Amino acid sequence: MLNKLNASLNVHEQALHVRGLRQEIIASNIANADTPAYRARDIDFKATLDKAMVNKPIRSSSLSLSQTSAAHIPGKALFPSDVGIDLLYRQPIQPSADGNTVDMDRERINFAENSFKYQASLTFLSNRIKSLQSVIQNQ
Repeated sequence: MLNKLNASLNVHEQALHVRGLRQEIIASNIANADTPAYRARDIDFKATLDKAMVNKPIRSSSLSLSQTSAAHIPGKALFPSDVGIDLLYRQPIQPSADGNTVDMDRERINFAENSFKYQASLTFLSNRIKSLQSVIQNQ
């Protein structure tokens, strides 16, 4: 019984985590919209979620970036290859002259859509937990 409960909630937990990672990738694209030669990135949500469910959960990395100056802000690499995320390059519809492939309209739409789906998953999970609490309290 507990295994079924854990399995049903694990799907939503992993989906929220993958949506959060995708949101970071889209935000990175938006932040680099004016960076010359920056190539927009994304993930295949379904493939990444399937990989997280079959293998081990996708996790954030603790890989740190090297600092060549004391004035640099310390940071962490978001997606090294060892965490199991396959970052894809977006095919530009109309690349800019400096080689940047970020399309701000597409990024805004993806950001809003991903935010909506993240919130919907969170609401669904919250309602599922509330219904389980109600069943437990009525027993």
